[in-house]
Amino acid sequence: MKRIFTFITLCLCLTASAQNINDVLRYGLEELPGTARFQAMGGAFGALGGDMSAININPAGSAVFNNSLMTLSGTHFRRENDANYSGTLSNTNRNEIDLNQIGGAFVFNNTNQNSDWKKFSLAFNYDMTQSFENEVFITGNSNQGIDNYFLNFAQGVPFGSILIQEDEFIEDAYLDIGAVQGFRDQQAFLGYYGGILDPESPDDATTNYISNTGYSSVNQEFLKSTTGYNSKFTVNAASQFRDNLYLGASLNFHNVIYDQLTQFTENGYDTDSPIQNTTFDNLLSTEGNGFSFSLGAIAKLNDFVRLGASYQSPTWYRLTDDFSQRINSDLADDDINFIDFNIVNLFERYTVKTPARLNGSVALVFGKNGLLSLDYGYQDFSQAELRPANDNSFQTVNNQISNELGGVSTIRLGGEYRLGMVSLRGGYRYEQSPYVNGDTINDLNGFSAGVGFNFGGSRLDLALSQTSQDMNERLFDTGLNTPSMITRTNTFGTLSYTLNF
Repeated sequence: MKRIFTFITLCLCLTASAQNINDVLRYGLEELPGTARFQAMGGAFGALGGDMSAININPAGSAVFNNSLMTLSGTHFRRENDANYSGTLSNTNRNEIDLNQIGGAFVFNNTNQNSDWKKFSLAFNYDMTQSFENEVFITGNSNQGIDNYFLNFAQGVPFGSILIQEDEFIEDAYLDIGAVQGFRDQQAFLGYYGGILDPESPDDATTNYISNTGYSSVNQEFLKSTTGYNSKFTVNAASQFRDNLYLGASLNFHNVIYDQLTQFTENGYDTDSPIQNTTFDNLLSTEGNGFSFSLGAIAKLNDFVRLGASYQSPTWYRLTDDFSQRINSDLADDDINFIDFNIVNLFERYTVKTPARLNGSVALVFGKNGLLSLDYGYQDFSQAELRPANDNSFQTVNNQISNELGGVSTIRLGGEYRLGMVSLRGGYRYEQSPYVNGDTINDLNGFSAGVGFNFGGSRLDLALSQTSQDMNERLFDTGLNTPSMITRTNTFGTLSYTLNF
């Protein structure tokens, strides 16, 4: 009972922080699954409207509907990762099927013939803006071992401050150090009791540490598996003014569930190395919600040309993390297995503010024959931040965000050609790297195609889209600086059914 009681009380008062720049990118960059029609045309709907997912780009789009309707969409997600780590290639893929969109719009025509306001629409829509289902496996040789991770944290930490006290359990000491002294000292504690490092001298005041591993090159395997989603529920209102202007606004309620498991194995040390095998695993779970709003307008210049403009406010996410670790090696303390995924660090609730987004659009409508549409969007990720901003660790991350991240331009191009009840569609999507250097994450390119069948009172749409992006991903935030080069390919197949009423 003592172990359970100590675990609960220490977890509730833990105040250390391990959030970083990845939080901003994880929740600030969105995919474009949506409805099949929206996906097939690359999401280029800012000047068009007339689709449930279009209100994510421009909230004025719901006023374009001529009648009330409901749309339901399901998507098959396939994610493939090709990793190159020190010349060793590996491949992983993951598949899932989700109900990713459901929504409806109610259109009310104004019966007053003398009014300039022709109609009013009220819409509700759920979209999974980001699926976190993914798996990356990296393997290869490196001259940077996991000892560098722990040494980077341990250097400068007094040895006596990370020692287990008399009659103290190892898991209690781990949680207590994290709660009182912080994440850095906690990792130094893990490195010492995990057998990876020792103090340079037995003096409690020493702040220098040495590695217990010997190697010129080590074999490493790293598996990162993520699950969860970022969803958005939108309440939208829009209206048509005269015959050529549509205005709209939306309130967006976001929900986040994210789990990340990393499993690391290292061997291949020198034959005289005291350590021959090391494992180090981490489990992060995040839950929370967020809020944003959007404003937009669509103008019909004439029967052929439409212009659209919209503003998406910053999204303010309120998130809570819990974090667990486990480590083992040939020199680990006998009780090290008591520190496992049942020993949980609970962090204080924090805020991630993602940047606002501006969107401008133009569309050419060729009567009943088809259309072409072009959207341009812009977000400045250097303006993103973690809060409270006066937290010392968050100040460090926010400085990194402002220095390393920059403006992201997005281009979406879509077209539709109609042959009676059948519509043929295609699209292209480009998204600029959020990093100033353009290398940590490269630009994203995507192509899409689809077909729709209009039955009068209902519509069935199919779409297939694929995006590809290269990135350099490090195994850990510190210590192991050699990145793995990853090519990530996401393929979405979507089926939507729309019922008019």
